Amino acid sequence: MKKRIPLLIGLILVTVLLAGCTEFNQPITSESEGFWNEFIVYPLSIFIIKIAEIFPGASYGLSIIIVTIIIRLILLPLMIKQTRSSKAMQAVQPEMQQLRAKYSSKDQKTQQKLQQETMALFQKHGVNPLAGCLPLIVQMPILIGFYHAISRTTEIAEHNFLWFDLGAPDPIYVLPVVAGITTFIQQKMMMAGQDMSASPQMATQMTMMLWLMPIMIVVFAINFPAALSLYWVVGNLFMIIQTYFIKGPDLKKSKQTQPAGGAKK
Repeated sequence: MKKRIPLLIGLILVTVLLAGCTEFNQPITSESEGFWNEFIVYPLSIFIIKIAEIFPGASYGLSIIIVTIIIRLILLPLMIKQTRSSKAMQAVQPEMQQLRAKYSSKDQKTQQKLQQETMALFQKHGVNPLAGCLPLIVQMPILIGFYHAISRTTEIAEHNFLWFDLGAPDPIYVLPVVAGITTFIQQKMMMAGQDMSASPQMATQMTMMLWLMPIMIVVFAINFPAALSLYWVVGNLFMIIQTYFIKGPDLKKSKQTQPAGGAKK
């Protein structure tokens, strides 16, 4: 129970921060009140504006690209920690399956024994099942805050970039399509190297998300301002490059085992 306390505190914190989501359609200014607005959304909005003012004519498109990359670089150590934690959990999955098979009975004493053995297994391998949650809890308010800053900064909507107005949807749907494709590639790379044979249900769910998320992103991007589509595309491209370097061995291993799997069939 003690190990769950940090997670519960983190979830409560995220809930409080996301309370600002009700103000999504309200412009962000220095007069905006509340912790969410004053300490997350407004500072990010000012950061976007200041970066834009560096360029002639105040290029908010370039500013969104640069700030997205900066934020992703700041969050990179957390992503690396989350990936390592995920790989550590995956490494002990075979032994966890053995424990579940050994203590398959649903009675209370057997389940308590299973929990004890599972915790002993985690301690033996130095695995913390909650270690992958903390980076996600830290990242989400920042990324959602940046999303709010782009949406609620009125200066952005008044400018254009390349062929589109930042405050209106992409008229030729290039950004929505690229956002969908890069979302698919990113998720496919994240799934590489994961053994789903022990959990067919999880494999089915992840396959559904692999296709559902890109479709949702395309639908949203078609209807949302192009500034948000630009943010999704840049963020996805960064994540693809990041995943390639962090999970390089897993990606190569996945490519090598795929033909073998197809041959068996």
